[in-house]
Amino acid sequence: MVTLLQDRLTAAGQDAPPGRVRVAGRELRPTPVFDTYWRFAAARQSVYEARLEGREQPWTNDPILARHRFTNCYRAADRVSQALIADVIYSGPQAWEDVFFRTLLFKIFNKESTWRLLSRELGEVCWSGYTFAAYDRVLSAAFARGERLYSAAYIVPPPQLGEGRKHRNHLRLLEMMMTSGAPERVAEAVTMQDAYEVLLSYPALGPFLAYQFTIDLNYAPQLAFSEMDFVVPGPGARDGIRKCFGSAADGIEADVIRYMAASQEEQFARLGLSFTGLKGRALQLIDCQNLFCEVDKYARVAHPDIAGISGRTRIKQAYRRDAAAVRAAWFPPKWGLNT
Repeated sequence: MVTLLQDRLTAAGQDAPPGRVRVAGRELRPTPVFDTYWRFAAARQSVYEARLEGREQPWTNDPILARHRFTNCYRAADRVSQALIADVIYSGPQAWEDVFFRTLLFKIFNKESTWRLLSRELGEVCWSGYTFAAYDRVLSAAFARGERLYSAAYIVPPPQLGEGRKHRNHLRLLEMMMTSGAPERVAEAVTMQDAYEVLLSYPALGPFLAYQFTIDLNYAPQLAFSEMDFVVPGPGARDGIRKCFGSAADGIEADVIRYMAASQEEQFARLGLSFTGLKGRALQLIDCQNLFCEVDKYARVAHPDIAGISGRTRIKQAYRRDAAAVRAAWFPPKWGLNT
């Protein structure tokens, strides 16, 4: 069972964060949230492992972790990412244009029920069988029934491409990407940043979404970028970084994330925390970025006196127990974790 994070935070001796750290030529002074970042990562990973092993609750005696919903330490381990990897990317035709099409179609809505609806009504989802009329018919009918098409996890703003409804404009965006060579240019990209720049060039895909979609596409067998190559801090991560290091870290957030990934073994050891990673896989840049988002939320309750950027003071999402069993974890085979 995970021990109470707050008890650890107030223990004597080893709990003070380091006096200063040097990142991108700047001296940063970590706040107490810096150590909370590492304690949270260890505790949240322990909860994930307990659930995966089918252990009975309680998985933690930390009241904040028990009461509120937090994503996993590893982005690829989250429920929606698991569905994307197993049910979308590695299921169906494996031609790159089909994998690209399915991945972005799924991620634009980011909702499993919408994917199941399209699969059920249209059969095999692939670019060669796509028509705007067929996909719009299914989505418009669901919308008319009052069904939610989009996840609330993050907002994908609709591009202004001449259609009257959000989902129709998103279908037009996907068409634009497919017909203007985006799959080919992403596949030919030398670096993850090059692939990201391809996606960023399309309407409505700002830096945060373009980066997230690049990570999603990189789960596919056709791409081989390291998740340690490139990172784009999102708004939530910037909030968490501000809480960990204060305003001195403004403008160097990507460097701060790299520092966290590079020093993770040292920090876990310093705090006496057990963290074996995801079947031995260390936290990658995308995971450290996401952890800053989650620690920002956690700190609203654990460290209410330490301000971020947004000024938010509550954690909106409460934890609700799901009676369904956790699906067996399955990751991109190229990572070598599934054995």
